[in-house]
Parts: sequence; structure tokens; C-alpha cells
Amino acid sequence: MKSRSLFNPLHWLSVLLGFIRDVYWFVHRHIESSIRMQLILTFVFCVLAALIARSITTPLFADANKYPTIDYSAGVHEIDSRARSILNDINDEYSMQERPGRSASATSVPTPEQKIADIIARYNQWNPNMKILLLDLDGKVLYKSANATESKVDLHSIIRNAMDARINDRRYQNQEYSSFYPLDLQNTKAYLVVSGMPSPNIVYMKGGSSPMPALLAFVTFIFLFFWITKRKTKYIGELAHGLREISKGNLHYRVPARSRDELGSLADSINRMTVELQQTLEEERRAEATKNELITNVSHDLRTPLTLIMGYLRLLKDRNYESDAQADSYVNIAYGKSEKLKSLIDDLFEYTKLSNKGDTLKLDTVCINELLEQLLEEMVSYAEENELSIVRAFPPEKLRVNVDADKMIRVFDNLLTNAVKYSRKPGTIRVLLFREADHVTVRISNNGTPLSQEEVNRLFDRFYRIDPSRSSETGGSGLGLAIAKSIIDYHGGEIWAESEGDEIRFWVRLKLAL
Repeated sequence: MKSRSLFNPLHWLSVLLGFIRDVYWFVHRHIESSIRMQLILTFVFCVLAALIARSITTPLFADANKYPTIDYSAGVHEIDSRARSILNDINDEYSMQERPGRSASATSVPTPEQKIADIIARYNQWNPNMKILLLDLDGKVLYKSANATESKVDLHSIIRNAMDARINDRRYQNQEYSSFYPLDLQNTKAYLVVSGMPSPNIVYMKGGSSPMPALLAFVTFIFLFFWITKRKTKYIGELAHGLREISKGNLHYRVPARSRDELGSLADSINRMTVELQQTLEEERRAEATKNELITNVSHDLRTPLTLIMGYLRLLKDRNYESDAQADSYVNIAYGKSEKLKSLIDDLFEYTKLSNKGDTLKLDTVCINELLEQLLEEMVSYAEENELSIVRAFPPEKLRVNVDADKMIRVFDNLLTNAVKYSRKPGTIRVLLFREADHVTVRISNNGTPLSQEEVNRLFDRFYRIDPSRSSETGGSGLGLAIAKSIIDYHGGEIWAESEGDEIRFWVRLKLAL
């Protein structure tokens, strides 16, 4: 079967078609991805098209520069042809005389001399303008036509005239031409000379090649090259326009990627650069807005307790009180405000350290079940004061994590305190702890005012309060959830919030200790 397939033409045809297909896709892929190859092939194609255009148009303009002129070549050839005919007839006559069995003395047969005279007379009758001479070696005329008057001629000048006519081009000369041939008359050496004026003919000569084929070839090359590269040049214009738009600040503009070559890669790079630049500017705007918001909130939250402290101290300084008990109450209020001010400053300092990774974690293996149990026991009385109950669901398995215990306590304390503050009273706070593969997840949920998705997304922003009317006096510093997120991020965990109806859920996920 194998040897039979070697001689199967369909087999070789399929192999050839497969090879052509592979070569086509290989060339197509490389040409499509390289603008250099595209330009080279375009140039080669345009050159070949220009050469073809020149070869086609050259015959069309071949007669453009022709001019008429008088040509004597045909007349010269005619005289020479007559001379050869006479020579052949004379040679034939003498060869017949030399045949055996033929008598030269028969009276009924003309002599060779008469035959020669008849031949010359006959040719002279056909063309009276030609002179026919038969000369011996000294130039003496042996036979001649009726229109010839010479008895002796200069052989030297006749030979020179005949040789010049054979060597030189006589198309533009109107002069007598002599055809000169040697022959044998039995035992006599002789020369045949046929002279005459050649008849003129009008012919058209080429005056040189026309420049039109080369010009048309050049125009063809320019037109095809322009037409083929028009698409690429238009695309380059689009790229330039896109860069101008981006330079004007229009970062939403995108350059279309129309090819897979270097121009397409350039378009992709421009678009990526625009996206990155847009993201950078947006981050800078957000950072600037956050900085301004930070300055505003810090100024407000610091100024309020500081103003109260200064007011009560001024009352004490001016002794503007009615009794010592009233003075003591002023001192207690000022002290309480100073503690609130210190707490706010501590929160801000803590958040700054965590955000800048300036704090060192004291990692230890902690049982998350026990840590939450301790916090919930401490939170029970605070929850009961706010008419809230705490429901917990913990697995029997001891789930251990590598965390900084103090900082993790602060995270869950902030979440539980936040749940107590913003729960609907009376109500329930639910704490769920469970394991997911190699992670432990904590969910703290409560029922309160429904939140929009935008509000949920901003819960962990610093100084963000759902109710803008709340201040540090009623709603805390606004850094609790931001600090909690920084701590969880510092531990490599996850924290997020969800809102479904009036239920608000906070999730914390940490990696289990090995």
C-alpha cells in the first residue's frame, strides 16, 4: 500500500496543496504582523506593475517618433539581383557547351558569344536603365548592353564602387551603383559589371525611443504605491489624531486597533497608556478629595471638643461659677472632652500607622472562638442597655489564626460597637463563626436603617458617616471601620459589608494557622 501511494497523483496533489496552504498561512501571518514586510512587498509589486506597464505601452509609442526618408536599399538589391541572374545564365550557357556529345560547329546551334549577347540584350530590354558590361582582366569591354558606350573601363574604380556599396549603408545616397562579379568564359577570365541608378523608396525611420512608456511606468508606480498604502497612511493619521485628542485631556478617547502589525501594537499601547493615565488622574483626584475631606473632618472633630474644653476652662479661670460643685462639674466636662480629644488623636495616629505599614504586628496563634467569646461577654451589658440581645453560633472545633491579638480585638470591638450603635431598638445582633477550607469566616449582622450600595461601598472610608449630621460627639470619630479594614488588610485577610433589606452584615475572613 505504501509503494502504491508513492505513485498516486492524488496523494502528491494533496501534499502539494497542503504545502502551499502552510506556506500561505506562514507568509500571511508574518506579513500581517510586520509593516516592514508589507512595505517591501508593496514596493516590489509596484515595481513589477510599472515594468509591465512599460512593456505594454512601448509598442504603442513605437511609431511616435518615426520620420520619412528616401531609401535606396531596395534598388541596390534589385541591381545586385539582376547581376547574379545574368551571371548564372552565362555560367549555365558555358556549362552546357562543355557537355560531351555537343558539337560547337553545328550551324543550327548559336555560339556562346551569341548566347551571351542575347542574354545581355534580354536583360537590358527588361530594364533599359541598367548598363551591363562584360570585361576582360584589363578592363576591355567584351560584351555590353545597347545603352553602354564604353569600350574600356577602369576596373579599380568599379571594384571600389562595388565594395563601398557592400560595406557602407547607401540608403541616403543618390548615385550610380555597380555590382561586380568574376566569371570564366571557357579559357578566358572575365568580370561582369552591372551598373545603374537604384530606384528610391520612402521608408519611416525611428527617431529614438519615446519617453512616454517610462513616464507611464513611473505614474503607475506612484499611483499603485499611493493606493495600496493609503489605508496605512489613513490609519497613521487616526493614530496622530488620537494622540492629539489625548494630549488635549480627552482621556476617554480610544484609538481603534485595525491591524496586527506595529501600528496595531502602537494603538494598543496608546490605549493602555490612556487607561493608566486616566486611572492615575482619578486616583490623584480621589487622593486630593480625600486629603481635603480629611483636613476638614479632622479640623471639625478636633475643634469641637477643644472649643468646649477652652470654654469650660475660661469659666473656671474667670471664676464664673456659683459653687464648688458647679466648678467640679466644669472640670469633669473638660476632662471628658480632653479624653475624647485624645481618643480621636489616637485613632488618627493608629490609622496613619496602619495605612503606611508603619506598625509592627505581634503575631501569635490565637483561638478565634475564645477571643470572640471574651468580647461578647464584655459587650453583653452594653447591648442590654440599648435593648439588644446577642445571638452567637460557633462551631465546636477550635479555629486558630496567626494574628496580633490586641489589634484583632480592636477590629471586632469596633464592629460590635458599631452594630450596637446603629441597630434598631429593641433588636438582635447575630455573630456567626464557621470554617471555609483553610480560612475562618466571622459574620456580624444587625437590623437597622437600609443602606444603598454606594453607602455600603463607602463604609470603610475614613471619616465617613452614614448620617452627615452625626459628629464625633454622637457618631464616633469615623475612623473605626477604616482602622478595622487597615488591620485586616495588614494581616492579609478580607473584610467587607453587605446590606439586604434592613439587615446589615459585616464579614471578616482570615487564614487558618497551619
